[in-house]
Amino acid sequence: ICDLSFPDGVPSDSLEAAKNASNTEKLTDQVMQNPQVLAALQERLDNVSHTPSSYIETLPKAVKRRINALKQLQVKCAHIEAKFYEEVHDLERKYAALYQPLFDKRREFITGDVEPTDAESEWHSENEEEDKLAGDMKTKAVIAEKEAAAAEEPSPKGIPEFWFTIFRNVDMLSELVQEYDEPILKHLQDIKVKFSDPGQPMSFVLEFHFEPNDYFTNSVLTKTYKMKSEPDKADPFSFEGPEIVDCDGCTIDWKKGKNVTVKTIKKKQKHKGRGTVRTITKQVPNDSFFNFFSPLRGDTELPLQDEDSEFTLASDFEIGHFFRERIVPRAVLYFTGEAIEDDDNVGGPGGPCGGELEGDEEAEDDDDAETNPKVSCLEFPHLCLLHC
Repeated sequence: ICDLSFPDGVPSDSLEAAKNASNTEKLTDQVMQNPQVLAALQERLDNVSHTPSSYIETLPKAVKRRINALKQLQVKCAHIEAKFYEEVHDLERKYAALYQPLFDKRREFITGDVEPTDAESEWHSENEEEDKLAGDMKTKAVIAEKEAAAAEEPSPKGIPEFWFTIFRNVDMLSELVQEYDEPILKHLQDIKVKFSDPGQPMSFVLEFHFEPNDYFTNSVLTKTYKMKSEPDKADPFSFEGPEIVDCDGCTIDWKKGKNVTVKTIKKKQKHKGRGTVRTITKQVPNDSFFNFFSPLRGDTELPLQDEDSEFTLASDFEIGHFFRERIVPRAVLYFTGEAIEDDDNVGGPGGPCGGELEGDEEAEDDDDAETNPKVSCLEFPHLCLLHC
């Protein structure tokens, strides 16, 4: 038969192919007899066969129809949840008005405009008993000596560098502050949070109040964060509560030669035709905390931005919420460092959701940080309100 089909006999490449096929079949038989290979293969098959999507695909049409009905119910739940968070925002606004008189008095004590009474200054520390025991052991002479020394101590007005000290204590803020920002921040007297009026789109404003200084003429610098609390029409199941969607800064009226957000550089430029060289002076952006008031716009389509811009925008939102949720309400505890210790105990700023991972989880998280920048739960106020 071979002679009829192939006058010259069986081709050598056909023989080679048959030989290779036989070897492959033998190798496959040997591999499939290996228990470890079979176990790994079975595990892969089990994982594939038990994925949710593959399971749903096997269901009858009548069951899939009922699942679609459940999804419609879930969308309605998301819209009800959005209304819930709108009412939470209204509640925040209501209680902000109750806090404000206390915050106003805080500012008066910090600036030294008002001196607290003895009753207002009384505070019982955790080590009060130890302090009392130590005090009883002191002689009257030592006590009198200390009182005399205390009387000679200078008494500065208010609490010097209160807010600047908070900036230094909190890593998230200190990373933004340059050396040339520090003299300006020493003039910061207060930070306030103001919520949008009833019936207006959800937002909040950070107000930074400065005393007169040699750097700019503004008495208040503002940063407005715009929020939304509604499910995305294209992806309603991703709704997790209010989120910041955009922010606006303000114009800083810098005094001449005092703008720390730009720096002046000199560059030599050669004329192509005449060959002469001239020195030109131009201003370029400079790292500064005060760039906080000239933010990237969130209404730009993020896919069109580079990764650095996206990460900067996410960090900006996180810092805004950190001021609102933690710094302003608990300022004295960040000044003394007590709040920082509390944050460390629960996993860092933002509570348990913002903590650091340990071991392999930390390394794995670092791998994704550049390609898929994440922010902590501070991006979402409902997480801070209800969980942290």
